[in-house]
Amino acid sequence: MSIRIGNVCIDTNDLSRGTTFWQAVTGYQVASSDEATTYLEDPDKRGVGLSLQAVGERRTGKNRLHLDLFTDDLVGEVDRLRGLGATEVRRFDDEGWVVLADVDQNEFCVVAV
Repeated sequence: MSIRIGNVCIDTNDLSRGTTFWQAVTGYQVASSDEATTYLEDPDKRGVGLSLQAVGERRTGKNRLHLDLFTDDLVGEVDRLRGLGATEVRRFDDEGWVVLADVDQNEFCVVAV
């Protein structure tokens, strides 16, 4: 098979705020940006790209897709991400992960590895 995931796109109601949040979360750099979309890339060129797309509507209902972010410091990373503006949605202490929401209420998981 000759296909791979090259980018994951996240909807945002405030492109600047969403970009700032996800840049701080990932450490990715802005590869390109215009009034509608910002593309972030791993400075080491190893990770999948991440883009932010400005949309007018707010998120409603459950995410149909979400990111799982792996860490060896679950408590520290959850605290750091909350400091960046993420909110805690649900905690699964027995399973070793926490569901957070970004500044646009898009849910993602932080998973202990």
